[in-house]
Amino acid sequence: MSDGTQAKDRGTLRGILIDLAIMTAIGVVLALVGPFGSFQEPLALRLVVWLGFAYIGYALYAPIDTIAQRLAPMLDLPAWSLRIGACFIASVPMAVAVWVLPRLPGRMEAPSLDRALEHYLYVVLIGGLVTVVTTLIHRSHTDAERHAPPQSSADIRFLDRLPPALGTDLLALEMEDHYVRAHTSLGSELVLLRMRDAVAELEGLDGAQVHRSWWVARGAVEDVKREGRNLRLVLENGLEAPVSRANVQPLKDAGWL
Repeated sequence: MSDGTQAKDRGTLRGILIDLAIMTAIGVVLALVGPFGSFQEPLALRLVVWLGFAYIGYALYAPIDTIAQRLAPMLDLPAWSLRIGACFIASVPMAVAVWVLPRLPGRMEAPSLDRALEHYLYVVLIGGLVTVVTTLIHRSHTDAERHAPPQSSADIRFLDRLPPALGTDLLALEMEDHYVRAHTSLGSELVLLRMRDAVAELEGLDGAQVHRSWWVARGAVEDVKREGRNLRLVLENGLEAPVSRANVQPLKDAGWL
C-alpha cells in the first residue's frame, strides 16, 4: 500500500472518529436537556434513546453523499436525485427506530396509517437536513484535503518547473505536441516535457494518467460524465479530461469511479 493511500485511509478513519465523537456529544446533550417531553423519563433511558438516535442517524444518512456520487455516473443520473431517493429510503428504518426506541421499556403499539405517515414525513424532513449538513461537512473536509500541500511537495520534481504565479496546486496535465500544459487552481502554463517524463516526475502526488494525453490529480475531480461508453472527469476548474477505455476498470478498482 502506498504512502498516499495509507494517509488517505488514516484521514478517513480520523474523520469518522471525529464525527462519532460529535454525535456522542450531541446525544449526551440532548439526553441531559430532554427535549420533546423526554425529560420526564429516567436519565439512563434518555441516554440510550438519544445516543441511539444519533448513531443510527449518522449510520443511515452520512454515507448518502458518497454513495450518490459513486452511483450517479453508473446509472447516468444526477447525484442530487440519488441523494433525495436515498434520503427517503434511509428514513424508513430511521422512522422505525424513532418509534421503537422510546417505547422499548413499555408496551409496543403500532401507529395508525395516518400517524405512521405523519411520523415518517417528519423523519424525512429531519433526515434531509442531516443529509445536507453531513454533505456540507464532507465537502469542506474534501476541499481542505484537496488544497492542502502534499506532504513531500519539495520532492515533486515537476512542481519546480512551474512559475511561482501558478502555485503548486496541480489539477491536471494535458499533452500538447512536445509540451504538457500544466493546469493549476491559478491558471495554466506550457512546459517543454514529454507526458511520460512529466508523469515520472509527479511520483508522490495522488493522481493517475487517465488517458494517453491526460494526467489528473485525484483530488481535483468534481464529477464524472458519461456519454454512451465514454467517460470524462470533470475537474474543479471546469475542465473535462477524457478517460480511455483501457483505464476505466483500473480507475473503478481504485475507487475513482
